Amino acid sequence: MAGHSGHGDHVGQFRRLFWWSLALAVPVVVCSPMFAMLLGYQLPSAAWVGWASPVFGTVMFAWGGRPFLTGAVSEIRSRRPGMMLLISLAITVAFVASWGASLEVLDHELDFWWELALLIVIMLLGHWIEMRSLARTTSALDSLAALLPDVAERIRGDQLEQVPPDQLGVGDLVVIRPGGRVPADGRITQGSASVDESMITGESVPVRRDVGDPVVAGTVATDSGIRVRVTAIGEDTALAGIRRLVTDAQNSSSRAQRLADTAAGLLFWFALGAAAVTAVVWTAIGLPDDAVVRTITVLVIACPHALGLAIPLVVSIATERAARAGVLVKDRLALERMRTVDAVLFDKTGTLTRGAPAVLDVVAVDGSMVEQVLTWAAAAEQDSEHPLARAVVTAAEDRHLTVPPVRDFTSTPAVGVTATVDGRVITVGGPHLLAEQHLDELTRASQWHDRGATVLHVLADGRVVGALAVADEVRPESRQAVRALRERGIEVVMITGDAEPVAAAVAHELGIDRFFAGVRPHDKAAAVRSLQDEGRSVAMVGDGVNDAPALAQADVGIAIGAGTDVAIASAGVILAGDDPRAVLSVITLSRAAYRKMRQNLWWAAGYNLIAVPLAAGVLAPVGVVLPMSVGAILMSASTVMVALNAQLLRRVDLRAETMIGPRMP
Repeated sequence: MAGHSGHGDHVGQFRRLFWWSLALAVPVVVCSPMFAMLLGYQLPSAAWVGWASPVFGTVMFAWGGRPFLTGAVSEIRSRRPGMMLLISLAITVAFVASWGASLEVLDHELDFWWELALLIVIMLLGHWIEMRSLARTTSALDSLAALLPDVAERIRGDQLEQVPPDQLGVGDLVVIRPGGRVPADGRITQGSASVDESMITGESVPVRRDVGDPVVAGTVATDSGIRVRVTAIGEDTALAGIRRLVTDAQNSSSRAQRLADTAAGLLFWFALGAAAVTAVVWTAIGLPDDAVVRTITVLVIACPHALGLAIPLVVSIATERAARAGVLVKDRLALERMRTVDAVLFDKTGTLTRGAPAVLDVVAVDGSMVEQVLTWAAAAEQDSEHPLARAVVTAAEDRHLTVPPVRDFTSTPAVGVTATVDGRVITVGGPHLLAEQHLDELTRASQWHDRGATVLHVLADGRVVGALAVADEVRPESRQAVRALRERGIEVVMITGDAEPVAAAVAHELGIDRFFAGVRPHDKAAAVRSLQDEGRSVAMVGDGVNDAPALAQADVGIAIGAGTDVAIASAGVILAGDDPRAVLSVITLSRAAYRKMRQNLWWAAGYNLIAVPLAAGVLAPVGVVLPMSVGAILMSASTVMVALNAQLLRRVDLRAETMIGPRMP
């Protein structure tokens, strides 16, 4: 049911409205003379029985039908007839005709109370199902705000005061402690720190920031305390810019038209045209009473029972089917569009890669000492909280190495760490360490730079004994995903905030021919637009705040479920795990669901295309006029066919080609 996202109320209210309407529909249907005639039972002779259907039916029309009536008014004002107007036409005509029949002003054959009740209940059910499938589980804008710390430490004279970030002003001086988040955009005035900017820029390795360098709100000083002079607050911050990009892209992507609305608009004009022709023809042949009955029957029989469920049923089953395979579909439009995607833009960090540094290689001056070098490095780094240190310690644990205790641990920012291990002074650090010690880099280690790896040299008593290559590790599943997508004729593109050498190395390893490197947040959305300008239908896969604008801008946004709330909120599809092969499941589901949607629309519309002319009396010259009771049976048959066809979607195997792993419970 389309074009009514602003009509009605939230999911909970529609759920309650459906159940209350269902309860009211029971006496309306049971006490309806036409329904009793169809099933062959006798109604009690009590006077109240004859008024049960009109009274409860009127309540249903005024209360249960209100969302459709108000939606119809909006469609009339916008001059875009759709599902709401078609439903409103049917229930209004049924309501007026039924009262006419109850008051014996019109023929008793026009008693449509039971049809009115069932139509409202079925349409409310479809509306509730669809709203539930489209409901957002989290707010992108609230998630962006949550990146800021609860309090900021502001320096006033010799005093340090704690204030909310929104009370900071340009020029204020704030303190960020080790592991703390930056509360506002600014420049460092004192100290230096490795800043984790991955949530904003996508850079997988913390970036060294010194005095005079800018820092962005929401980023984390990982290893050292710094003082920052605030340069931007409120709407002028980088986070606010991302927020605007997300809002703009979400608004622009919400205007897409829906298949069911188009079909409903066409059926509306079809029903009106058929009713007008019916009235004219039956009046012209001298049967004005039959003209009234036939015209009203046409308008009521055109009610879209099956059409109202055609799309919501498929969506409901598709989303359930996807969830069992680890895919959450938040936006039906995204599910529809995925079938047309011909370019998938993967964010590198946390999507194609694991999003955390890992030791990829170890070399020793003496080839027999590789494990010893790793053991010494892990021992020296075990008291450090730096992400690279954690990677080294994890590598030793994975190899089941025994890491000895240390003493005299010291850490020098931007240089490295030093500790005494088994009587030896072990030092581990990057290029600044070698420069400080006036030592040369190992030949093997120099080649790692071309692969985009960070090189850590290990010194024992001032002598270089080995080196480690640390980089963001590529997921093994990424190779399979890229290969499978290319086999389907879908171009795979990579985008990252990492430097060109890092991006080139990962792209080469995965067999990706095209990539964007060193991309800032606003440029990610621009990169998506550039692909769209080439005529591509783009799916963006990402997990960070920096990906949010691009996820919202893309034709389909796919978020890694292990990523940030803002990325998840900005996407229409969420992968419960972090396996990029799940993108193939989304494509398979999209194509299967779209086939079922089209089939159901034909089933639903087919009923109207056949039943309406028969109800109008097109075969009356040969003695065939469709009774309302037969029309009701056809309505039910059409609805049942739509429901059964949608159930076949459960048979689609989303993992036959991807082999993603065990199903979710």
